[in-house]
Amino acid sequence: MSTAGRTTDDDGELERLRAQVRDLRARARAYPLISQAQGMLRERYELPDGESAFALMQRASQRYNVKLRTLAGVLVTAPRPDGREQLWFPRRVRQPEPELTFTTAHRSGSGSRGAVLKAVLNRTLEVTGTDMGNVQLPDRASGGLRIEEHTGLTPDFIDFFAHVGEDGTACAKAARDLAQVTVREVESDPVFTEPARRAILAAGSRACHSVPLTTASGLCVGMVSAHLDRPLRGLTAAQTKTLGTMGAEAGRWLAWHDRTVVLDALEYLHALGRSGRGSRLRRS
Repeated sequence: MSTAGRTTDDDGELERLRAQVRDLRARARAYPLISQAQGMLRERYELPDGESAFALMQRASQRYNVKLRTLAGVLVTAPRPDGREQLWFPRRVRQPEPELTFTTAHRSGSGSRGAVLKAVLNRTLEVTGTDMGNVQLPDRASGGLRIEEHTGLTPDFIDFFAHVGEDGTACAKAARDLAQVTVREVESDPVFTEPARRAILAAGSRACHSVPLTTASGLCVGMVSAHLDRPLRGLTAAQTKTLGTMGAEAGRWLAWHDRTVVLDALEYLHALGRSGRGSRLRRS
């Protein structure tokens, strides 16, 4: 075999191993949370094993189109249901779904958070003129932000920034300040830690712009960031206003989704758990 052939084979094997490592890290981030939720459900509904607890979460996840990790995160942080009440949230007040002017994804009736987040990302990339970006949501269990949607970014970028804390990145600053943050040149901006800077540059990003998704009460419930392959002079007032309006609309919708669709899923899970107390359940 020629040297060129061996080099190609070696590169392929190296990338395969790197992909395995990224997959293992992703599983390691999700497993403790889901395992904790399983333990809580086993105790609460006297389930015989972890498989039954997982099946309970899976059924609620599928019925309400809520990601399993999202459901587990709410499970471990929500107040324990009152054993004297049939409903988990008996005094919950339901609000109508907020309108979104930048997309019709929310009108499908599915309550699909993924569809809305994709629309947020697409609109942001359209306004900023790039094809690289990601959407992050708060991590209920660990704090910080975790990537929920992305496009145009490398697997190593997604792996490195799968979860970010409260400092060292533009998105963390935007979440902390509840304000849009423009990084005109990644290479020199002091907002980044050096490992974060190297990871962004390695992905081909030379500038970025982050927009917080906020509620009327000033709570950050998400973040969308656009990455550009060139330095950025800055956005126009019109661009900033458009993104700010979108961020406020999306923030209100996400808050509604958490208070309505996600809690509906928990209520459904609670009803299943009560009716099947002590029973063995299997995944669908």
